[in-house]
Amino acid sequence: MQAIAGTWINPKGSVAVHASNCGARLCGWVSWASPTALNDAAEAGVPRLVGTELLQDYRPGTGGRWSGRVYVPDMGRSFQSTIEPVDAEHLKISGCILGGLFCRSQIWRRG
Repeated sequence: MQAIAGTWINPKGSVAVHASNCGARLCGWVSWASPTALNDAAEAGVPRLVGTELLQDYRPGTGGRWSGRVYVPDMGRSFQSTIEPVDAEHLKISGCILGGLFCRSQIWRRG
């Protein structure tokens, strides 16, 4: 878990998430957000983006991959998700719907 613990910044540089252990699981909360991200979240019904748990209930799997749920504030929904380290400075976060039929991935950088 130590490879994933820390602060991570999304590809647009608009949100920073602090990931840490939640018992044997991994969780992550928004620690900073740009004005645009704050406005997008507010329009989607999330008035306080900073402090919102985006990375929810991730459990370790094989090959360094973690499985859990990712909350997407501007959609107001959570999706099945995996996190896997790309290298020491980057994470691949993937979210899927319909049992994995449609997936989207992003590479986040260490903050």
